[in-house]
Amino acid sequence: MSVGELSSRLKRVVEGEFGHVRLRGEISGYKRVASGHCYLCLKDDAAVIDGVIWKGQASALAFRPEDGIEVIATGRLTTYPGRSKYQVIIERMELAGAGALMALLERNKARFDAEGLFAKSKARRPLPFLPRRIGVVTSPTGAVIRDIIHRLEDRCPSHVLVWPVKVQGDGAANEVAAAIRGFDALPEDLRPDLVIVARGGGSIEDLWAFNEEAVVRAVAACSIPIVSAVGHETDTTLCDHAADLRAPTPTAAAELAVPVLADLRLTIAAHGQRTERCARRHIERGRERLDAMARLLPTRDRLLGPQRQLVDDLGARLDRGLERRVVRARGELDRTGAVLRPALLQRRLEGARQRLEDLGRLLVSVDPDAPLARGYARITAKGGATLTTTAAAKNAGAVTLHFRDGTLDAQVEGARARSYSKAKPEQPTLF
Repeated sequence: MSVGELSSRLKRVVEGEFGHVRLRGEISGYKRVASGHCYLCLKDDAAVIDGVIWKGQASALAFRPEDGIEVIATGRLTTYPGRSKYQVIIERMELAGAGALMALLERNKARFDAEGLFAKSKARRPLPFLPRRIGVVTSPTGAVIRDIIHRLEDRCPSHVLVWPVKVQGDGAANEVAAAIRGFDALPEDLRPDLVIVARGGGSIEDLWAFNEEAVVRAVAACSIPIVSAVGHETDTTLCDHAADLRAPTPTAAAELAVPVLADLRLTIAAHGQRTERCARRHIERGRERLDAMARLLPTRDRLLGPQRQLVDDLGARLDRGLERRVVRARGELDRTGAVLRPALLQRRLEGARQRLEDLGRLLVSVDPDAPLARGYARITAKGGATLTTTAAAKNAGAVTLHFRDGTLDAQVEGARARSYSKAKPEQPTLF
């Protein structure tokens, strides 16, 4: 018999004799290779056995295996001919009791906190006051979704988007994480303003999917505010620490998500009344200030009173001045009338008439044409200038002789001069 034949016969005997086994032990030497398969050892105080988890089963585990965790593994017992050793092909693995789960929970909590995955919860990002759309990640058939929708309808009806997922068992954590990422990847016009991750109460094993790393990382990375409502008030999951807000129950999450519409209306009405009162008080205070300022301003009578009095005084002074001028003018007229008596006027008129007659006689006596009536003639040059000497007549040549009844043109042919002395006037001047 060859070594290979012996190994094959042993393999058939072991698999036929034991088939599926259920083992309890502590994980050690856990490693996951590049192919996705996982290799580990299960040990207790007495022995150690190798185990293999193929890639398909490893991705369906409800938790991440770690050294030191006590688990219960279910699988097929077989041998590995290459090394002539027996091992367990693990098909399903679960934590062995609540103590192991709590120990793993505390280790993961410390690790995630060190990575900063709980920073969003510590920062307390505020939830939208009145979200238009609310996304809910939960089972579509449980009482949780009905309680949430019913509570939202009672308080403030909103548009609810439900992403159905498994909330317990194999693959639940991956579905919840995928739903959160799916909401976050929606277009802006379809993306919810708030996401509620909800599940009803249960044991730590039932709620373990919400402690898984995939869910915690999806919640921490989501840009949409998340309310975690997993279990009852006493239940706490790592999803609660990564979310923006933890609600003790799914119903409480709905109450935290939206305000009461009736209360909102009352609040708006109260704000409106308060605003109206404030505006009214502001107007009243403004009116009081305006009245106070108006009282400080001078009135029309105070402004125009002095000017009116001045106008009255000037009017009275003008009347008195005009009256005095009239009186003075009347006095001057009376005095002038007293001076201008008729006899005096007559004497003045006679004197003026005599002077006028004397001036008329003088004017007649000095008329150059008056002597022409007595036989004299007046000689003028061509230009009309009167010639009074023989020299002027000789120089003029042609002259005109003016007689009483006409003129005669003449030509000067000779001139004889004689001595001439100016006669003294016999009549004294009138002036």
